[in-house]
Amino acid sequence: MWVKGIRLADFRSYEQVEVELTPGVTTFVGPNGQGKTNLVEAIGYVSILGSHRVATDAPLVRIGADRAVVGIEAVKDDRSVLIELEINPGKANRARINRSAATRPKDVVGIVRTVVFAPEDLALVKGDPSDRRRFIDDLLIQRSPRMLGVKADYDRILKQRNALLKSAAVARRVNADEMVRTLEVWDDQMCDVGADLVAARVALLTELQPHLSAAYELIASDTDSASDASMTYVSSLGETVDLTADRTTWREQLQAGLESRRKEELDRGLTLVGPQRDDILFSLGAGPAKGYASHGESWSIALAARLASMEVLRSDGDDPVLILDDVFAELDSARRRRLTQQVAGTDQVLITAAVTEDVPRELVGRQLRVSLGSVSDD
Repeated sequence: MWVKGIRLADFRSYEQVEVELTPGVTTFVGPNGQGKTNLVEAIGYVSILGSHRVATDAPLVRIGADRAVVGIEAVKDDRSVLIELEINPGKANRARINRSAATRPKDVVGIVRTVVFAPEDLALVKGDPSDRRRFIDDLLIQRSPRMLGVKADYDRILKQRNALLKSAAVARRVNADEMVRTLEVWDDQMCDVGADLVAARVALLTELQPHLSAAYELIASDTDSASDASMTYVSSLGETVDLTADRTTWREQLQAGLESRRKEELDRGLTLVGPQRDDILFSLGAGPAKGYASHGESWSIALAARLASMEVLRSDGDDPVLILDDVFAELDSARRRRLTQQVAGTDQVLITAAVTEDVPRELVGRQLRVSLGSVSDD
């Protein structure tokens, strides 16, 4: 699969731009602040209805505009599909597929698959649990677009449950029994949807693990320690939880966890267990990577995680579009060389770089010059 064209209107810094692409490697070259990342960000947005740079849609709309439009033409099995998304911050987004209105914007998810490696990925190792949850959830959504709806349902239920808990101090004094009954209704919904999300996360993590280990071994050989890289799901339910559980057992475990901490939740006015508080532990050998891995080791783990994602998506029968967003300046020569070896033969690789010299010669490919909102062949 590869992206044939990008059309943007009022997206980020672009009032209007159209770019034609080809299979293989394309490098967007230009000084910082010229709009290179904005182009590849638009492709990534279509794949998961989210940006790898910001958490909300508002920054994606050009200053002074009410909406942004992203058009992506992709080719799969010699057939073209045109995806158009209208981004309306604060309102419902709209989507079209081959110029026909989609029932829901999320209907476009999964048509274009991407793996994005960017400087922000260092947060996979050094950042907060939310960064690692986002990593696994974004990959889940690409493989199974229905998970976008599961995640949205869970977030909605969690918001309502937290609002109820915040009012608990007054509500319990007024009518304690009614308060508990209402909370139990939300508990049932939360456990139903939460079990789907956690079971899917753990299954995907199990699938990723051997690819992570293999990628790290290749990337870090002769540069870092020889320790094996691994990832483990860390549940907010505690160490005694069964990580091999099926969905039904996960539901039972979540239900038991909520019941065991009900008094504490009521006192604090906050949901204390559930997938929104889970984490992924990246390890080197027997020790955790966060706080102990060197800067180089952390980069190698982050890159290995993205390459593992690519292999999992590829196992479904189709190469994802690989986006390397301004990362070569962050990598030493050994890691650049090994990354080049790993991505050779990928259907389409899109690279952004301030200068061509940052990119290994084997990966330069076609060069497009980006300057002040215009894109042209170099």
